[in-house]
Amino acid sequence: MEEWVGQQWDRFIRRAANRQHDAAAVSLPEVQRSLNLMFRAAGGAPAVRVGPASERKVGGARDWLQRVAGTGTHAATARLEPEVLSLPPCIAVHADASLNRALYLWLAALAAHIEPTGDWIADNRRATLAALDSFPGLRERHRQLLAAESALRPNPARLRGRAAEAERAVQRALAGQGDAAGPVRPDEVAPVWLWLDTTAAAAARPVSRDEDPQSSGTERAPTTQDGRRRRAQAVADERDKAPLMMFFRAESILSWGEFVKVNRASDDDDDGNALAAANDMDVLAIAPDGQSTASRVKFDLDLPSAAADDRPLGPGIRLPEWDWRRGALIADHCALQTMVTAAPPTFAPPPALRVTARRVRRRMEVLRGGMGRLHAQPEGEELDLDAWIRHHVESAAAPRSESPSVFSRRVRSERSLATLLLADLSLSTDAYATQTARVIDVIRDALYVFGEALSASGDPFEMLGFSSVRRQNVRIHQLKGFDEPWGARTRDRVGAIKPGYYTRMGAAIRHATTRLEQRPERQRLLLLLTDGKPNDLDVYEGRYGLEDTRYAVLAARAAGLLPFCITIDEAAHDYLPMLFGQQGYALVHRPQDLVGKLSAVHQRFMARAA
Repeated sequence: MEEWVGQQWDRFIRRAANRQHDAAAVSLPEVQRSLNLMFRAAGGAPAVRVGPASERKVGGARDWLQRVAGTGTHAATARLEPEVLSLPPCIAVHADASLNRALYLWLAALAAHIEPTGDWIADNRRATLAALDSFPGLRERHRQLLAAESALRPNPARLRGRAAEAERAVQRALAGQGDAAGPVRPDEVAPVWLWLDTTAAAAARPVSRDEDPQSSGTERAPTTQDGRRRRAQAVADERDKAPLMMFFRAESILSWGEFVKVNRASDDDDDGNALAAANDMDVLAIAPDGQSTASRVKFDLDLPSAAADDRPLGPGIRLPEWDWRRGALIADHCALQTMVTAAPPTFAPPPALRVTARRVRRRMEVLRGGMGRLHAQPEGEELDLDAWIRHHVESAAAPRSESPSVFSRRVRSERSLATLLLADLSLSTDAYATQTARVIDVIRDALYVFGEALSASGDPFEMLGFSSVRRQNVRIHQLKGFDEPWGARTRDRVGAIKPGYYTRMGAAIRHATTRLEQRPERQRLLLLLTDGKPNDLDVYEGRYGLEDTRYAVLAARAAGLLPFCITIDEAAHDYLPMLFGQQGYALVHRPQDLVGKLSAVHQRFMARAA
């Protein structure tokens, strides 16, 4: 009974202390597409995604109801981070829903213009002027939002000390009356909903925690997630240095929110309380356990011996890589080696796959370059009735021509299209796409059907697979070259593909671009078949890999190629639009549909090249 009464009281007092307007609330998913469009159109970084923010400690005065309920100490405010624009999961600060929706759009426009320098107030003032200059249509909405924001601000006269000084500085900046006398942190004042917290972006290190370009490792995805961004701090674990010292238990209890030791060997299992514990902490302090994750991963995915590995073709090449932090293309940064399976076993596709291949092949044979007909010609084998009628009508008002263009004749129509299919053969393809087939099996079937179909179309094509182990070992597996016929040997190579290592996608696209640039055809299609985003053991994880891949795709388009991506990754909408554009990729929801989607996409490009 006492517990029930406590729950009812807690619910009542929290509802009474709530200063949000729930009836006018607007959630982030409702405006996600509009925010992405606004952020990109305003010039925001393509590899920065929009995601929900977690609650953080805020300052400002609280009324007596909030103090009784224990609320008003944390809020989900907008933050700009190196890889994510974190926005409140729900905005209900204004009684007008249109203002809450406009606040979302304003924050997206502001984020595209802000340049973090460490001065929170000055950064937002400069970004505000730049955003209004770029989007004059936002001036009226910004004026309304500014008036609503000013109405929410506390009275500085009711504050004391540093809190009063910080609040006065914020209000002067909102009114455009000058800069603050000194630096102000976002957690010193009540939430400024009209501004972005830029402290994380300004303090971002060039290389993230424990990431060494030569020996760093990737972090495993947590088993429990809610999509929110949380603040972390790297600390040193000093407890094991004094094993005989007994800590005072009360001190440990008071400091539990400051330090959490992560033991990945035993603490990765979800106990159901991980999210609650993370939400109770202002900062997640993470200390290394003395072991190198990168070394363990490297041992597990070590390259095979020369005797068991595929045979290299040629001496290898060096390729550049785009470093978005420096804003420069690093020359000869990646070492790429083309490999070929020395003696692949005979590939015997199952009967059902042969039936699918024959069906797609017959469809391609119909589209093979053949005879066409030219109309309205001065001479030809047959009379063009439409041209004759048009000539007869036009000649009624003007003298007739002695050689009217009223004939049609048959000519051979030739399609000029070269295709390079680049298949992702990373370790993730070893996962099961269905209960009976792995991703690599689905890709193998798609490559086989694709080869059978294109051999019937008569168009030149090449098929390559790729994976990588850091920038020194980018591996391209040649399945079929432009100068090779589609036959038993190439089919056996396709049948012998197996999961490789990691996905250095930018280097693979650059190599494919070089191959296609050597082709004389008018249309050159670069098809990428993948199951995930770019990643590798070193700094290629996260935004670095996305930016490099995007730079490689832009270079391919500048070379006159048509890059297009086909993926089975359900999260592809989060990153593929920034890499290939909204119309530059296709998502296959069911892996078994990959064969049909690949053929349909290629037929669409064939029709454009005719």
